[in-house]
Amino acid sequence: MTEQTSQTQQQNMERQMEIEQQQIRQRMIQIKNKILILSGKGGVGKSTVSVNLAISLALAGKKVGLLDIDIHGPSIPKVLNLEDAKIGSNGQDILPVEMTNNLKVMSIGFLLQGKDLAVIWRGPRKYHMIKQFLRDVQWGDLDFLIIDSPPGTGDEPLSIVQLLENCTGAIIVTTPQEVALSDVRKGITFCRNLNVNILGVIENMSGFVCPKCGHKTDIFKSGGGEKMAEEMNVPFLGKIPIDPAIVEACDSGKPYIQEYKESRTALAFKQSILQFMDLK
Repeated sequence: MTEQTSQTQQQNMERQMEIEQQQIRQRMIQIKNKILILSGKGGVGKSTVSVNLAISLALAGKKVGLLDIDIHGPSIPKVLNLEDAKIGSNGQDILPVEMTNNLKVMSIGFLLQGKDLAVIWRGPRKYHMIKQFLRDVQWGDLDFLIIDSPPGTGDEPLSIVQLLENCTGAIIVTTPQEVALSDVRKGITFCRNLNVNILGVIENMSGFVCPKCGHKTDIFKSGGGEKMAEEMNVPFLGKIPIDPAIVEACDSGKPYIQEYKESRTALAFKQSILQFMDLK
């Protein structure tokens, strides 16, 4: 291969990448707010927060999209009882799964042939998949696109930030104990390094309130996320108590904030979302 041929191929590749990026821009211009749900730590409840945020906004009359970019562990289909749902196509675009007139959902989980199938991909394939989610899915006009990310600061969060070019901001989810907070701080640093606006921190699993006597027990401590937000000079959106009904709701595919709307935890979710709405 001559040097001139190599340069031509490089130029063609760069031209194709720019065409694809322009296609993403045209798609994303229809979406007012692109919100990332991030954390440097796994198991803190990012998917729970993503689903309940999306449902709350849809119930408030907003047009919402929920995008699951956890390539290796997509949980959104299970949480929303959409495991048997199939995506459609109009011959050109991918059509997301529509739960209601106000909520559209997309996940790699809809593309897998079996629930136990492992996605064994390296970075480039994950980048291409996320690009397809943004470029080829017919999201239409949305008020919000909520993006549920996997833990850490690796391929998926980096890819989505680069492809979006400008997102509204990120909500950082943590639990109160230091073992989680030490990793979540890295998520905040990730946002700052990539110029992503931090909309705020949600402290999930912040104490357990007994449904019978009302006594609160701090199983994972409480207040750690709030203190970290203060130390790192980012907004704090609220504390979400532990509620066993969340587990039941996730396993049964019933949105918690809709099924248990009068519970203390649901009210805490709503309060956090009101804080977020003021910041967006």
